[in-house]
Amino acid sequence: MSVEEHKRNAEGYVTCAVITISDTRNVENDKSGKLMKDLLIGNGHQVEYYKIIKDDRDEIINSIHEVLENSNIKAILLNGGTGIAKRDVTIETVTNLFEKEIIGFGELFRMLSYTVDIGPAAMLSRATAGIYRNRVIFSTPGSTGAVRLAMEKLIVPELNHVVHEIEKDL
Repeated sequence: MSVEEHKRNAEGYVTCAVITISDTRNVENDKSGKLMKDLLIGNGHQVEYYKIIKDDRDEIINSIHEVLENSNIKAILLNGGTGIAKRDVTIETVTNLFEKEIIGFGELFRMLSYTVDIGPAAMLSRATAGIYRNRVIFSTPGSTGAVRLAMEKLIVPELNHVVHEIEKDL
């Protein structure tokens, strides 16, 4: 079956959670979380969960487990906490949860960031994605440019397909 046939079989909407990970953002200034929600909704998906949390391992894990209690939510989109500073713990936290890593997401994100946006500073991006308890988790940097790039070029075009692939053998 071709990729296009797979995508046709995966049509519909995906119910999502958006979590912003930041020590400084709040509902009024969370442009990246709002952008994620707007792009999901604008492309026919649903957002049933939205939260802003501190860049803290326990808060990240607790929020993901809170999302998992809602069986309707099939995708968890995180933004923020992906840098290389000591306080940035998102990537270490989520990759330890992954049952399967979607390595290509981070690779493609860095390639696009390099060629389209920020040049060699793209090597500092630790964007990642993976599967945990039959849900896909995407983790992007918290800047609005990074979120827009990840959402428009990678996540939104493949979201239905990814979820379909995860659920086809359940």
